[in-house]
Amino acid sequence: MAKVIPFRGLTYDPEIIKELKDVVTPPYDVISPEEQDAFYKSHPQNIIRLILGKEYPTDSETENWYARAAVEFEKWQTSNILARDMEPALYFTEMDYSVQGRRMTRCGLIALVGLEDFDNRVILPHERTFSATKIERLRLMETCHANFCPIFSLYSDRDNKIISRLKQAIAGKRPDIAFEDQNGFSHRLWRITDPGVIDTVSIDMLERPLYIADGHHRYETALNYRNKRIAEDPDLAEDASCRYVMMYLSSMHDPGLTVLPAHRLINDLPKERLDTFFERVSPFFDTETFNGTDRKKTETAFLDNLQSNASAGNVIGVFMKGKDAFYILRLREGVMERLFGDKLPNPLKRLDVTILTQVILKKILELTEKDLDDKYKISYTSKLSDVVEAVRKCKSAVAFIMNPTKIDPVHEIAAARLIMPRQSTYFYPKVVTGLVLNKID
Repeated sequence: MAKVIPFRGLTYDPEIIKELKDVVTPPYDVISPEEQDAFYKSHPQNIIRLILGKEYPTDSETENWYARAAVEFEKWQTSNILARDMEPALYFTEMDYSVQGRRMTRCGLIALVGLEDFDNRVILPHERTFSATKIERLRLMETCHANFCPIFSLYSDRDNKIISRLKQAIAGKRPDIAFEDQNGFSHRLWRITDPGVIDTVSIDMLERPLYIADGHHRYETALNYRNKRIAEDPDLAEDASCRYVMMYLSSMHDPGLTVLPAHRLINDLPKERLDTFFERVSPFFDTETFNGTDRKKTETAFLDNLQSNASAGNVIGVFMKGKDAFYILRLREGVMERLFGDKLPNPLKRLDVTILTQVILKKILELTEKDLDDKYKISYTSKLSDVVEAVRKCKSAVAFIMNPTKIDPVHEIAAARLIMPRQSTYFYPKVVTGLVLNKID
């Protein structure tokens, strides 16, 4: 099934870059403009200059942030700021992090994976992508010829055979890279070059399909890049590096795997639709209101109620501009069957994100497919505080506050070749960008 192989990764030279935390970032798509500025200021060789460069009024078709990224990338290699490993390796990683007061450790494997069209059912997506983002990412890949950030994918391994084999290989060895990032999360990386271990892992992975958890845009971009290269050279070698993409692979049964909610912010909406919102939802949902003079207590009571009802039924939170209250919408029984019947498969009909997209966004708020594909009209965050601030400061018209999508439905939907709405999941923490890079020769 999945072809997983070692590669000669590019890593920051520790003799030149003394503090790795100053040069790594999260993936480009969760970095705010304020965070982008902070990363720029943190270090002149921060990876932000490669993955999310700044735009200037003087930019042109040839002089732009993509071109600047390519120049920086080449400069960092020739000056050994980024050093390429001499022999191919699998890169085993551990990350210690905190979430909701708990300390967790997530294991992962960074490797190259052979690109497969989705129809081959080897690598499976689970959510839709934004068209504009794929255009941007393809332009960056065509300019720099590299994977700067690994795609986060999951595989099924209930016995954790693969991770156990990798842990045996590094037992008693000091990590090649170890640092604590700006969030206080600890990262450790070991290079594994033993041919026996590599062969064992590669053979074991052949039996398993991969499910993209985070990085759908990057994967589809890699497919588009490969297809353009093949169109230019139909005799392109089967082992050409553009036929592979860098991935971070984690078991979906890893106890350190965490999924957070992906809240929605609708940034612009006609006043009439806001004013009549609760009238419009009443045929489909029961509404409960949470308000009071103590904002913190109100928010806590609302969130507790939302989370406690996660397994009892489909519930969606609402926070709206001009109304200093939280609301919970409870879907009435039979609504999805009445509205969609056999038009939507059952695994999708049961998801809160599907109900939000199909009933609230499309039917009630009358958003079009073009609206849903507009990353500037709809934004996403896992932080409730960001949601509240955006609405209270009138940066957004309305927020929909979600419970997290569970792993089992993701597995079921991907295996059935179904597609969730955009940004249905938020795997946490994001895979760090800048730990290992892959040069496409």
